[in-house]
Amino acid sequence: MTLHFAVGQAHALNGREASLQATHQALNRLGPVTPTFGMVFASHQYQARDVVSGISGLLGDTPIIGMSSPVGITNEGAHPNSVVIALMAGDVQAETHWIPGFAQSAREAGAKLMKTVIDHKDYRALLFFADGFNGDADQLCNAIPNVTFPLAGALSSGDMHTGHSYQMAGPQTGGGALTAAFLRGDFRVGIGAAHGWNPVGAQFRVTRSRGFWLRTLDGKPASETYARLFGYPARDWAFPPLSHLARLYPLGVEQGDQMTIRSPIRVEADGSFRMNAPVRDGTDAYLLVGNRVSCENAAHAAAQQALKSLDGAKPVFAFVMVDLAWEMLLKSHPGAEVAALREIFGSDLPIAGGYSLGQIIPGKLPAPQLLNQHIVVVAFGEDS
Repeated sequence: MTLHFAVGQAHALNGREASLQATHQALNRLGPVTPTFGMVFASHQYQARDVVSGISGLLGDTPIIGMSSPVGITNEGAHPNSVVIALMAGDVQAETHWIPGFAQSAREAGAKLMKTVIDHKDYRALLFFADGFNGDADQLCNAIPNVTFPLAGALSSGDMHTGHSYQMAGPQTGGGALTAAFLRGDFRVGIGAAHGWNPVGAQFRVTRSRGFWLRTLDGKPASETYARLFGYPARDWAFPPLSHLARLYPLGVEQGDQMTIRSPIRVEADGSFRMNAPVRDGTDAYLLVGNRVSCENAAHAAAQQALKSLDGAKPVFAFVMVDLAWEMLLKSHPGAEVAALREIFGSDLPIAGGYSLGQIIPGKLPAPQLLNQHIVVVAFGEDS
């Protein structure tokens, strides 16, 4: 059976109207076939229950998962304060799960997810979303050993001032949760990932880190280190816009023989960086800086990598997770990464996604890998 994918996008005064319009648009593009699964990316400025109400009014009990994102992504570009929905039909079946308590124990949430994997052996892909402000995504990765089928996840973004985001699975929605979809069917999945950030020469030693808070670099508050580098007073880094723009300047952290990117969510009043993954004391770290050209090149590389992973299957849809830092960096060129993806996939391939506070892909180690600052492309393909 042929795979069908369609994407809808809308902006309205409230979440119910926006999701109704987006879903109606996607259904019209899908044609006479009945959707079997959907993914939603909705602005945190909408009430989650309103978004779900609008979708369920048209789709009934069709399996759906989703997350909040300040900007939605389609093959037409970036869409602030909107609802984006991708619908799938044909030989795709989905089983969705709502797992509360991720914020309290990511390890326990991951264990519940793995129980479903053990109980069923015929899955072809796993897609999941988790709270990006609360919960330890590293713990989640360690609780989900690499499985025999492709997996990809994202950490939801939202209000940077309040730390509010939400996740969705069917009629259930809220914050602090993990939501997942196990997919079956006759399709292939290819995953690609890349980033556009590079070292600029500044090196530090992480001298004090507690949980999610990176407190000192080279023995001084993290904000003082950045103040010295960028010329803004340390106290200014604790307030918008610098408290959030710090994400544009992540750290490349040495972990074994590779460098992992770790990005601040914000700068706290005491000058520490609030991360969403712990950074160990005694680790060497390097300041990284991105630019538009390197990000466009990264988008090309991720798309090409995803296509190669399809092993010759024809791409029919691309699910895209982009770090929130890209949205900040590309303010003057919104949607530049989408234009780069279109150069690889062509202008007609349906694309849907959003900006996140972290991305999760299969790792080289026994567990999946948590990424910051990356673009992740998950291409769905069918044999031609």
